[in-house]
Amino acid sequence: MTPPMSSPGLCIRIAAFLVAGALHAQQAGVSPPVPEQAGLLAPPAPVTVKKPAELIQKQAPPVVNKELAAQVTPENAYVIVSISKQRAWLMFGDNQVYIDTPVSTGKRTGSTPTGKFSVLQKDKDHRSSVYGDFVDKRGRTVRRGVSLKVDSAPAGTRYVGSPMKFFCRLTNDGVGMHIGKLPGYPASHGCVRLPEEIAPLIYEKVKLGTPVEIRAE
Repeated sequence: MTPPMSSPGLCIRIAAFLVAGALHAQQAGVSPPVPEQAGLLAPPAPVTVKKPAELIQKQAPPVVNKELAAQVTPENAYVIVSISKQRAWLMFGDNQVYIDTPVSTGKRTGSTPTGKFSVLQKDKDHRSSVYGDFVDKRGRTVRRGVSLKVDSAPAGTRYVGSPMKFFCRLTNDGVGMHIGKLPGYPASHGCVRLPEEIAPLIYEKVKLGTPVEIRAE
């Protein structure tokens, strides 16, 4: 029995076969055999791996209907937030939209409550009483992104709450609307984050008691 051919020997035979086939095809005026016709597999096509940022759906930018600015007031304005769409609308009257903006809601299911609320507090320079940083006596950050629910301040440090500018409180346990980063998906601790240029506009058009409805869909 003939022993199985080694890999180098097999490669040499395949190469010789292809060369001979090409010469024969050239003489006969036909196309030479391709690897698939020779019973061989072509090398796989290269796979393009997308970067994580490319997998994030880009949110449509805010739209402000400036022609309606004079018509919407704290007396007739209301806000609707959609968690599934990651959008919010400042509206007035008969469903007229003054602002249509992207948002970022709670990253954990249920951390942004759904239902009907109203603005309980307004504070342009609000800071979180739960989430922030530990800083030293010189104000240098020692630990960033801490939660007083689970983290303890290292010796010689103090807690500084994260800024939540143009804050409009919706619940007694700290959920509200304010300026924040919008990465394109739910990323907050429960608040409704707004773009930097939009939060002041909403803040100006709402008052204590303004209705805010947060919907799951």
